[in-house]
Amino acid sequence: MQPNDDPPPQPPVKPDPGDCCGGGCVTCVYDAYENALERYEQALAAWKARHGDA
Repeated sequence: MQPNDDPPPQPPVKPDPGDCCGGGCVTCVYDAYENALERYEQALAAWKARHGDA
């Protein structure tokens, strides 16, 4: 596999303070960000395992 065929995952964009409406949404933008961050960290760990010290 060529390195260009497997680029490193990109971190999620952190929401701005104004992105949260403060209405107590079931899934707040901050909750969605935390979930995306966890998925990113898992994907990054898997990518590093495939690429060693890249």
